[in-house]
Amino acid sequence: MPDLKQRGIDVYNWFEQRLGLGAPVIEAMEHEVPSSTSSWWYVFGSAATVVLILQVMTGILLALVYTPSASNAWNSLQFLDHNVQLGWFLRAMHGWGSDFMIAIVLIHMAQVFLFGAYKFPRELTWIIGVFLLLLTLGMAFTGQVLSFDQDAYWGLGIGASILSRVPFIGGPLVDLMLGGPIIAGSTLTRFFALHVFVIPGILLGLVGLHVWMVLRLGINEWPMPGRLVSKKTYTREYHQLTEKTGIPFVPDAAWKDAIFAAAIMLAVIACALWFGPFGPTGQPDPTIIQTAPKPDFAFLWIYAVLAYLPPSLETPVLFIAPVIGIGAMLLLPLLSGEGEKHWSRRPVAVLMIAVIAVTLGAFTRLGMYTPWSPIMNAWTSDPIPPAYLHDRTPLEREGAIVLQNKQCRNCHSIGGAGGMRGPALDSIASRMTEDQIIRQVLQGGGNMPAYGNALSPSETTALVRFLTTLRGNDLSPAIDASRRLALSSGH
Repeated sequence: MPDLKQRGIDVYNWFEQRLGLGAPVIEAMEHEVPSSTSSWWYVFGSAATVVLILQVMTGILLALVYTPSASNAWNSLQFLDHNVQLGWFLRAMHGWGSDFMIAIVLIHMAQVFLFGAYKFPRELTWIIGVFLLLLTLGMAFTGQVLSFDQDAYWGLGIGASILSRVPFIGGPLVDLMLGGPIIAGSTLTRFFALHVFVIPGILLGLVGLHVWMVLRLGINEWPMPGRLVSKKTYTREYHQLTEKTGIPFVPDAAWKDAIFAAAIMLAVIACALWFGPFGPTGQPDPTIIQTAPKPDFAFLWIYAVLAYLPPSLETPVLFIAPVIGIGAMLLLPLLSGEGEKHWSRRPVAVLMIAVIAVTLGAFTRLGMYTPWSPIMNAWTSDPIPPAYLHDRTPLEREGAIVLQNKQCRNCHSIGGAGGMRGPALDSIASRMTEDQIIRQVLQGGGNMPAYGNALSPSETTALVRFLTTLRGNDLSPAIDASRRLALSSGH
C-alpha cells in the first residue's frame, strides 16, 4: 500500500509539474466565503452546473446513435428506445434533465434578484446569467425539434410562423432557420448543429466565465436590512466581512451544495425511471393536420398565452413583450447597481417575483390542455356546400375534392362550416392573387405548413383553380399592385 500511494503521488506530481492545475483548483475550492453564504438558498447555481454536466454526458451518448436526417431521425429514436440496452433510460435522463435545469436556473435567477446579487460589483455576472438562461431555453427548444415527430414538426411550423411575422426580415429569418422555405432534411441538420455544437459551446464558455467571476468577486453575502451597497465602500466592506466571518468553501460551505445536487440527480433518475422519455409521437406528416402539438414544459405558458390572445394582439405580444422583458433584465444592474439588497426593503421586487411566478404557473397549467387555437374537428365527412359547386368547371370541382380529401377544412371554413385555425376561404380569391395562393399552398406561411410535398402538380393546379373562384359575394379578384404598376409603366 505505501508503494501504491507513493506511485499515485509521483503520477500527480508529474502532471502537476507540467500542467500546474492542481494548485489553482485547490485554491479555488478552499477560497474563503462569508459564513452567511453557507445556506440552502445558495445551492441552485452549483446544482445547475451539475445538471449541465449531466446533459453534456447524456447528449454525447445519444449523439452516438442519433441520425440527424429527416428520413432516419424518428427511426433512430425508436431504435434507442427499443433496441439499445437502457437507451430509453438515457433519453429519459436527458429529457428530464433539461426540464430540471430550466427550473433550477429560473429559481437561481429569482434568488439572485431577491438577494440583490446583481448589484455592484456583480453586474456583469448577472448579465451573463441572463444569457445563460436564454441559451438554456434555446437548448430545450432545439432538443424538442430533434425528436422530429408529429409534435416537433407542427411545433416547428408554429415557431416558423411566429418568426415570419418579424417586420421586413421575417422571410429571410425563416429561410435561415429552416434551411429553405419548408421543413426538410436541412432543417434537422441545422437544429442538430445548434443543439450539439453551437449552443453548448457558447453555454459552456459562459458558464466558465460566470464561475470565474464568482470566484474573483466572491459569493454575494447574505443581505441585511439597512446594509446599503455603495461603489465607494462595498469592496472594502466585503473583504472585511470575509476576514471576520470567512470559512473555506470546501468543505464548510460546499457540503450543502453537494447534498442538494445529489438530491436533484436522484430526482432526475426517479422521473426518468417512473415517467420514461418524452416521445417520440407519430412520424412527422404534414398531411395529418388533425393534431394539437404541445411544446416542452418550459414553453407551455407561451402556448397558452397565444391561445387566449386575440389574433390582432399576437404579433405585438410576441415581439414587443420579450424585447422589453429581456432588455429590462439586462439593464437592471446598470440602472440599480447600488442601494438596498434585502427583500424586506424592496417590496416592488418581491411583488414582481410573486406576480411572475403566479402568472407563469397559471399559464403553464392552462397550456397543458389549451389548444393553440379553437379545437379542430374533422370536417372531411361533411360535403362542400352545393352553392360552392354551381357553375364550376370539371377541374374546379376536382379542386373541391382535393380540398375535401386533404382535410383543408380542419383549419379553414367554407360557408361557416369548418375549422378556425386558419382564415375562412369564402373570399380567399378577393384577398390573394392566384400566384399568392400557389405560393401559400406550396410554401406555407403564418400558421400554415408547406404542402408542396403533400400535393401532386395536378392536385395543386385543381385546388388553386377552385380557390380562385371563391370571391365571397362576387367581390373583385385580388390584383398584384406591383404587376399593374409594371404594366402601366411599360405603356
